[in-house]
Amino acid sequence: MSLLQKHSPTLNTVLMVEETLKNADKQLTIAELKNQLPRKVMHSTLLKILDYLQLSGKVLFTSKGIVWIYEDRSKLEEFIRKGLEV
Repeated sequence: MSLLQKHSPTLNTVLMVEETLKNADKQLTIAELKNQLPRKVMHSTLLKILDYLQLSGKVLFTSKGIVWIYEDRSKLEEFIRKGLEV
């Protein structure tokens, strides 16, 4: 799917999907994600957003669903600071 088409999702919609995935306590299927979103999103728009999130390294698609994998830089620096250097 090409990201450069006539219609693009709004920033608010992308952020809404990101927040829902970040706050999920388990892997979500697309159907579960749609049900947890605060507003309805068209299926094609949701797929475009998920494609973008995968290309940017924020989500991972597994056989069981979609999982958020991106860690904020401040969290990474905290892990490094508290970690044991070998």
